[in-house]
Amino acid sequence: MIWVVLGGEGLAALFALVPGDGQGRWIQFGLASFMIQWVLLLTLGGLYLLRERLRAVRPLLIACLAITLLVLSMWIACGVAWLVLDGEWGMSRNAWGGMVARFTAVTLTVGMLGLAAFHNHWRARQLAVRAKQAELEALQARIRPHFLFNTLNTGAALVHQRPEEAERLLLDLSDLFRAALAGPREISLADELALVRRYLEIEGLRFGDRLRVEWQVPAALPDLSVPALSIQPLVENAIRHGVEPVATGGDVHLQVATDGDWLEVTVANALPSAPVRPTTGHQVGLNAVRARIQAMTHGRGSVRTTTAEGRYTAVIRIPLTP
Repeated sequence: MIWVVLGGEGLAALFALVPGDGQGRWIQFGLASFMIQWVLLLTLGGLYLLRERLRAVRPLLIACLAITLLVLSMWIACGVAWLVLDGEWGMSRNAWGGMVARFTAVTLTVGMLGLAAFHNHWRARQLAVRAKQAELEALQARIRPHFLFNTLNTGAALVHQRPEEAERLLLDLSDLFRAALAGPREISLADELALVRRYLEIEGLRFGDRLRVEWQVPAALPDLSVPALSIQPLVENAIRHGVEPVATGGDVHLQVATDGDWLEVTVANALPSAPVRPTTGHQVGLNAVRARIQAMTHGRGSVRTTTAEGRYTAVIRIPLTP
């Protein structure tokens, strides 16, 4: 609204600079500003009233409708001016007709220039969204390989000794990779936690008693969407850095809670102590999760990590309201 008003005032200033019929510049500016602002506000009001019916309409038709409403609003403003100011100005009907024709030409020109500017702005935003989508897909693709190799090795070790568990492992793996190969998308929090459970079942077959998992999840989960495979990479990092390097294994703590208007998902693990050297990664999974959370929440969500008292903690914060 502010940009529309400022644009209208700029157009009124141009009208005031054009040589006129002897009237003062300020008078020309005031009359032009009054006329232009009414035309613009009437057009925006018409588009707002028609917004529900325009949701399924193609952008080209919306552009044509916007131009039509702009011209109609100008004619309405000119008609009202004719009724109110005819006696004051004393213009003939032909003079009023010529003025309306000039205003129509100016309105069409300004409307087309405005639509061209809006089209360029929209294309720039679409290209930015596509670039961000490609970046997120590349980040997600880099999460998959090492987990796949470890799981296949575990399945190969189980296929002769415990074939039932090997079959369950492959079924869980298929569910995880079906979600991964679907690309960046949003799923319910319950579905994401179900994928985390399948992942932990796979790693449980691999590590056995070395992996100890503690869940703190409310019975009724919030009806909220999260990026697919956004919690699983944090759990995978906890196992890779807190369980795998230690001969006796370690624990992974996963908690889901609400804090006011925010959902908090916490994944924590104990850090290996000497003489075991903590493993360091490239934080690909963490960066991918952070980028996808911020993209889904338009910058409101976050992923924070802290290290304190021998434990590493990652916390996802997502607003409960869109």
